[in-house]
Amino acid sequence: MLDRLAAAHRDRWGAGSADSWAVDLSAGTIAWTFADKRVVAPVQILGSYVQLSGSWRWAWSNEGIPAPVRADADRLRSWGEAGGHAAFTAAELQVDEQTAMTLAAIAVRVTRATGFYRGDHGAIPYMTFGAVTIEPNDGAPSTFTVSIPA
Repeated sequence: MLDRLAAAHRDRWGAGSADSWAVDLSAGTIAWTFADKRVVAPVQILGSYVQLSGSWRWAWSNEGIPAPVRADADRLRSWGEAGGHAAFTAAELQVDEQTAMTLAAIAVRVTRATGFYRGDHGAIPYMTFGAVTIEPNDGAPSTFTVSIPA
């Protein structure tokens, strides 16, 4: 599922090939910058993964992340509690990268996010995002979203 989402965003606006990206926690957005455009979307932080130690930490357990930007992580915790899914209720887990991606895929499905992005260094943030606004340098903005089947 994450592969299909990534392909849809890559094909429409170049996801994965931006010159840079940044999250604005106070605005609750993620932005990708390209030579010819800027792409912005509402963002939710799911958690972070540290490859060296193989540790995953849910955003709901990180008070440094503002509550509005970790609302989906809070929702996942509640979903885990209701369904007895311990991986979603433990603040930290020892996992490999594939398991971190599996947690993210489940999160996308449960929250019905329309996009997924993963940082690239340090404590790697795993994030979901909503409809993207594509802001070309020389044209009118447009919106793009991907529907996740129920």
